[in-house]
Amino acid sequence: MGAEYIVFGRAVPTYKLALATYAAIGLPIVAKSFGSKAPANVNAIPAASQDEEAFIREFIKAAEEDQPKNV
Repeated sequence: MGAEYIVFGRAVPTYKLALATYAAIGLPIVAKSFGSKAPANVNAIPAASQDEEAFIREFIKAAEEDQPKNV
């Protein structure tokens, strides 16, 4: 059928070694994608002080009022 390797005293076909390699690489990637995700804080403003945060909030509010709706 094809080449075989001796692993721990048993003959293992190359296609099984290839499938085992794909599984060993793929399973951690798939498992990580189903893991819990930390919720992103959408309203966080990275400001150094309260005054800067207030200025940023006012700027965003003014920009949202100037922008036309349903764009």
